Amino acid sequence: MTWWVVDGNNVMGAAGDGWWNDPPAAAARLTQAIAEWTRGHDDPVTVVFDGSPQPRLRELAGGNLAVDFATRSGRDAADDRIVEVVEDGYAERPEIVVVTSDRGLRDRLPPGVRVEGVGAFRSRLGLQAASRRDHTTSARQDRHR
Repeated sequence: MTWWVVDGNNVMGAAGDGWWNDPPAAAARLTQAIAEWTRGHDDPVTVVFDGSPQPRLRELAGGNLAVDFATRSGRDAADDRIVEVVEDGYAERPEIVVVTSDRGLRDRLPPGVRVEGVGAFRSRLGLQAASRRDHTTSARQDRHR
């Protein structure tokens, strides 16, 4: 069995859907998509987000899906939590896939932990990843509203 640990903010940030206008709603949409994906397999999945715990996201957890949050604020807070979670569970669950496109986080993971990029994971969920142009265009449009 493979344990999936998802860098929630990194996956959310790959969408060009204006997620930055309402991050809690975007996190809920992503968590819902992950929850639906988990129904099709028995692998445990933990999604980790920055920020304070959101009751709305915890309500979406259950079954083989856990939702976790950074234990502090600031730069790399969720990355630190992901590394901690992976290191704590590594001995018991050596088959781990961390979903992230964050090179700094990838470099901090224990040897043998597999990494799946956010684009591939979003495709796995049936979500589209935005192109770089989509991010630029969406951000520009938001500034002019």
